[in-house]
Amino acid sequence: MNPRTLRLAANAELASLVLLLANLATVHLKPVSSLMGPAHGCAYLIVIAATWRIEGAGATTKAIAVLPGIGGLLAFRQLTAGAGHSR
Repeated sequence: MNPRTLRLAANAELASLVLLLANLATVHLKPVSSLMGPAHGCAYLIVIAATWRIEGAGATTKAIAVLPGIGGLLAFRQLTAGAGHSR
């Protein structure tokens, strides 16, 4: 699988989590929760699946990807650092 998919899903997961927490801390609108909750869940699952399907992803990288919110970005960073790319 393409690491670009992981990067996009990781950014979507983090953004949706931030929006969910901001909504919870402020006005707690049900439509926002109803939209962002499933979006965050789907992005989280895509991050895990994308990491597990990338060739060369070690056990540590796969375990890091399971962390909610920041795990996808950390896994992407570890994969690209191992490949010697800056992005």
